[in-house]
Amino acid sequence: MCASSHSSEHAVKISYRWLSRHVDLAGLAPQDVANDLTLHTAEVEGLHAFAPVLERVVVGHVLERAKHPDADKLSVCRVDVGTAGGATEPLQIVCGAPNVAGGQRVAVALAGTELPGDVKIKKSKIRGVESNGMICSERELGLGDEHNGIWVLPEGAHVGKAVLASTELLGAPGVASALDWVIEIDNKSLTHRPDLWGHRGFARELQAIRGAALKPLALDLAALSKRAGAGAPFAVRVDSPACLRYLALELDGVANGRSPDWLRFLLLAVGQRPIDVLVDVSNFVMLDLGQPNHVFDRRNLPKRSIEVRQARASESLTTLDGVARALEPADLLICSGDAPVALAGVMGGDACKVAPDTASILLEVASFQPAVVRRTAQRLALRTDASARFEKNLAPTLAGEAVAHFANVLAELQPGVRIASPLADAGQWKDPARTLALRPARVRALLGHDVDDARIEQILGRLDLGVTKRTPTEWDVRIPSIRATKDLAIEQDLVEEVGRIIGYGAIPERPLVAPIAPAPRDERRELVRALQDRLSGTHAFHETLSYSFLPQALGDKLGVLGESFVEVVNPVSEGWQRVRRSVATSLLGLLEPNLLHASEIRVYEVGKAYLPERANEHGEPLELHELALVLAQPKPAADARYDAGALQRLKAIVEDALRDAGRPASRWLASSDGAPPWAHPKRCAVAQLERAGSTSIVASLAELNPHTARALGVSADVAVASLWIDALVAAPRTARRYAALPKFPGTLVDVALSVPTARAAAEVEGAIRSAGKDLVRTLRLFDLYEFDSPAGEKAGAGRKSLAYAVELVAEGRTLAEKDTQRFLERLAREAEALGGELRRA
Repeated sequence: MCASSHSSEHAVKISYRWLSRHVDLAGLAPQDVANDLTLHTAEVEGLHAFAPVLERVVVGHVLERAKHPDADKLSVCRVDVGTAGGATEPLQIVCGAPNVAGGQRVAVALAGTELPGDVKIKKSKIRGVESNGMICSERELGLGDEHNGIWVLPEGAHVGKAVLASTELLGAPGVASALDWVIEIDNKSLTHRPDLWGHRGFARELQAIRGAALKPLALDLAALSKRAGAGAPFAVRVDSPACLRYLALELDGVANGRSPDWLRFLLLAVGQRPIDVLVDVSNFVMLDLGQPNHVFDRRNLPKRSIEVRQARASESLTTLDGVARALEPADLLICSGDAPVALAGVMGGDACKVAPDTASILLEVASFQPAVVRRTAQRLALRTDASARFEKNLAPTLAGEAVAHFANVLAELQPGVRIASPLADAGQWKDPARTLALRPARVRALLGHDVDDARIEQILGRLDLGVTKRTPTEWDVRIPSIRATKDLAIEQDLVEEVGRIIGYGAIPERPLVAPIAPAPRDERRELVRALQDRLSGTHAFHETLSYSFLPQALGDKLGVLGESFVEVVNPVSEGWQRVRRSVATSLLGLLEPNLLHASEIRVYEVGKAYLPERANEHGEPLELHELALVLAQPKPAADARYDAGALQRLKAIVEDALRDAGRPASRWLASSDGAPPWAHPKRCAVAQLERAGSTSIVASLAELNPHTARALGVSADVAVASLWIDALVAAPRTARRYAALPKFPGTLVDVALSVPTARAAAEVEGAIRSAGKDLVRTLRLFDLYEFDSPAGEKAGAGRKSLAYAVELVAEGRTLAEKDTQRFLERLAREAEALGGELRRA
């Protein structure tokens, strides 16, 4: 509906039983249909049974109802269930529904039956009276929200049979009485196919794939006009080019109320909540043909006229969801007497919605410019089933078919409905149907498969693409309106149609006959691949892929909204207009939901960030290639080693990844210059790489600011790193050198140096290597202690102690004790040169 109040989901849902209204599915199981669509049309994401509980619940006949002797709101019913469940006589069932009465056909869950929600029915005593089952409501069966009373079935429902087996309950013309199955296809797979946003479009696909004939559907406007009453059509004026076509039909004699069960179940199967017969028929037509429509209560329209125009800056409209929305001139409005009554293509107005006592309606079916509808839906964060379809560029001819379909379906349900006046049809539009030239030889050449002309013509015919042969080698193919708006535009599109219906798996493989030259080296790609392999393999990180946008809610928690951002004009959703300045912000948004399922999180992402204040050579915002990493873990104990924290662990991982990629960092410097607001100001650093006399920053590292962690709802120890890919690519790669393993045993020495706080760890490490001369094979920092910390020693204020594990190895001999002592003596002198001392036990 263009006034739909139901938000569009991420998947198009197709009902197996609904499809059988349009094409004969005899002998074709739901899995077969799903397989056909996956192989020839679009990948099926899911297939599941709808309401399988209806196979386990039986039809019962309430023979009599009596009051419960010990509860005013309970009834004791005698219910005939035939021989279901081995019954030999009517069952006694205690029921609390106010609408239960003798003579009704009801849905009965016998003892042992499992209902949705893991509810298992058992024989029990309720207030002292034995109950042998349950008379069910629709909500208890998972069929909707109705819970005001039990579900009363049609009088013809077969007592003792499964509810599913009752043709009176689920049957409708052309619908087999069988368990329904729901096929789900991701919306993104169908964006280019406006014809596949309704069940009849998928039925056409099965016609082409299987050769099954499409069942006829009365969609003729001429036949509809013959049933119209005398008088002038409803006055319609289109004052905006954004509305291509607007049809309005007046209907009288409507009796609004509950829809028949077959219609309710079809809607429920595809995720639509049944409301009343007018809304349900409107949704049914939309989901059947793919054309949104809307129903106005005619008595609430200010005038017997409709005007389609652009909104004025000062106008507002309260939509069906009860929200007052400020309008902009870019929005398209449906008005009556100059009063807005609907937001075109998105949602109707609250003032003219149908009610239980609605007796006369105005049916609106229209065709709108896709860009106008999309812009309004995005600006208002109000993407509905209607807007999702209008965005796909529906053919104006489909609107006429939908008018006829709505009138016919409603008349089928309510024969007393009358068409009050002739159909109003306004707007400047033309049929998009056209003709494309096709060469059969070109089909064979592009597919690499010898398809004969007869087979090509047969496939096109099944797709409703008419063929006229100008010559044996040149054909004209008539493209119907529904496929002509954005789908079939060039000859290659027709070749693809033939190929997919044949099935690409049926086309034999052939080796390429062409020279294959090696692709030029891409240093950035090679570097990124090396980093990915190391992180995902050695360090067990998971790679993620995020949108390049920074949601406003996340930006507020990270404290970065005060910075400048590249912003998009038409955001995908409200609050998503900012493009991220760092890939790391996207990873921080993943912390809270993932820490609910794991105590340690290791994720990274390779992506792009954008800085508007810095321009590239074209004057555009600078695009940065970044690899961001996040490590989150439980906070280490107070007596844990220094390198047990997330910051030191992530630093070691980054160092290893850079070393493996041939770009080892020369040194790390503690620096908060340019650090983002979410970084701990005293727990951040940058990695420098020196080559050929120049120094560049290739990575940054930070611990998450405690304030930011609380805002994110995270109590873990979190460290974040960013590797700047462009800087790493610009640095020459260090050649990998292999050395033989030591032939003689070495010795491990733990040393601790007390130095001024201002001394960098790199200087201390240099002193250790200098003191060891050629003996130092490895060294690892395992403890850091700052004396002027709250728990530190007052006498050592302004100093810190760094403890290292040093491995000493000699190339041609075994080290003696005197070698270790000489190393420590030299290290003591090196420490003094740094203004510190070698700490002794």
